[in-house]
Amino acid sequence: MEGMNITHASFVTLPVADQDRALAFYTDVLGFEVRADRQVGPARWLQVAPEGARTVFTLSGPGMGDFVPGSAQGIMLVTADVDADCAKLAAAGVEVNGPEDAPWGRMAGFRDPDGNGLMLLTEKEGF
Repeated sequence: MEGMNITHASFVTLPVADQDRALAFYTDVLGFEVRADRQVGPARWLQVAPEGARTVFTLSGPGMGDFVPGSAQGIMLVTADVDADCAKLAAAGVEVNGPEDAPWGRMAGFRDPDGNGLMLLTEKEGF
């Protein structure tokens, strides 16, 4: 069987209870930019992403499927400096687990206001 023609992930769904609260967290705390914010029928289509990122995050609120707020886990965000970003998160009142060293780099975990689990990773060169 030949390979598929997939080029990238378009978006990752982050189920949230309150889109405005989630938007404030992802833009004000993480520094993401808004890529889309519009009504689609009765629902609000809200997407954010780090500047220049190809994959975006859809902040999926009530009425946008059977998603459970806080159910997304293990989403890895690559950063040039995990220690500096952890300090910024802590200063913003976010509970951070780590950072700690792993064979593939230095990483830490945290949760958004809905409990979605995210990780920060500074990749080890050559891994």
